[in-house]
Parts: sequence; C-alpha cells; structure tokens
Amino acid sequence: MSIDWAHFTPGSAFASSLLIGLAAAWLVLVDGRVLGASGVLAGLVPPRERDSGWRVALLAGLVAAPLIAQPLLHVSAPALAANAATLLAGGVLVGFGTRLGKGCTSGHGVCGLARLSLRSLAATAAFTAAGFVTVSIVRPVVG
Repeated sequence: MSIDWAHFTPGSAFASSLLIGLAAAWLVLVDGRVLGASGVLAGLVPPRERDSGWRVALLAGLVAAPLIAQPLLHVSAPALAANAATLLAGGVLVGFGTRLGKGCTSGHGVCGLARLSLRSLAATAAFTAAGFVTVSIVRPVVG
C-alpha cells in the first residue's frame, strides 16, 4: 500500500473537519437539531411548515460549497471512474443503508459520537469496517 502524496491534503482536511464540527455544534446548541445529512433530507419528505427553510438552506449549501470553493482554491474536480448507472445504484444502496442504519455517516460519526451515543459508535464502526472490506475487495494490494 502506498500513500498518494500528491493528493494528500491534511491542511484542508483539518480545516473542513473543523468547519463541519463547528456547524454541527452551532446547529445543536442554537436550534437543538442534529446535523445529519440524511435526516435533514428526510425531513423534507413530506415538507413540514416552518421546518423546511433551514433544511433547504443547508442542502443548498452542501451543493454550492464545492462549486464556490473549486475556483477559489484552484482544485480540480474529482475524476469519477464510474458510469451513471453505477453512480445511481451506489446512491440507492447508500440511501437504503442510511435508512437501515437509522442515519448516515455524518449523523452518526460527527454528531452521534459527540453525544457519546453507543448506537452511533456501533454504526460508525460498521461503516468503517464495510469501507475497509470494500476497498480490499475492489482494490486489492498486489505485492
């Protein structure tokens, strides 16, 4: 195994993690809401009065942020080595897993662990283990 040093960016990873943590803390402290992307999206279907504004704004920010940051930070768009059908199937499977796990990685990993939730600890461990297994199958290390 080797590290792709050209794309290793600990500074931006730290900065973005700090911003996500601050946003999650702000939302829970100010509004009493958990910053889990799947929960935010699920709360829009069906839409509820006086509850959809912040959800739409948060999701719009998730879409807009990389579009704004890309030209400002001079980063190239990631190359996707998959076709549209594979991406769609992956999205459906992630959505199914999110419902099955009662939350997504952001909800469990960032917010749930911060609240010392045992369910979130188990979910995050399962997400991580599944990622390791998937990568070892899809991209095995060749000696």
